[in-house]
Amino acid sequence: MKKYTNILYWVAMAGLLFYFAYTKGWILANFEFITPKQAETLILNDDNVTLLDVRTIEEYKSGHIRGAKLIPLGKLEANLDKLKADKNKKIVVYCRSGNRSVAASRILEKHGFVPFNVKQGMVGLLGTELEVVK
Repeated sequence: MKKYTNILYWVAMAGLLFYFAYTKGWILANFEFITPKQAETLILNDDNVTLLDVRTIEEYKSGHIRGAKLIPLGKLEANLDKLKADKNKKIVVYCRSGNRSVAASRILEKHGFVPFNVKQGMVGLLGTELEVVK
C-alpha cells in the first residue's frame, strides 16, 4: 500500500508541475512572448498592431495604455467578434503582471489571431514611454 501511495504522490506532483508550467506559458505556448520594451517598439512603430487589455474594468479605469481595447479575460471568448477587424493584426496582450494574458493569448491563438504576450504585463509597461491614461 505504501508503494501505491508514493506513486500517487509523484503523479500528483507531476500533474501540479505540468499545470503550473502550462498556466505560466512555459510549455505548449503557440504564441510569442515579448518584453515591455519590445511591446513599446511594436505599439509606437507598427500600424498593424492592436493593443488588448484583459484586466478587469476597475483595473482598466485605474490606468491603461492609451489606445488599448478592454476585454476582460473572463469575457474574451464570448467577445471575440469585437476583434474581428483585428484578425490580421498583431495583438499585443497585457494584464497586470503577465499571467491572465497567457490565458488570453491561448484563447486568441486558438481562434486564429496572432497574439504577443507582454511579459510582466502592466507592471512592466509602466517602465516604458507608453502613455498611461485613466
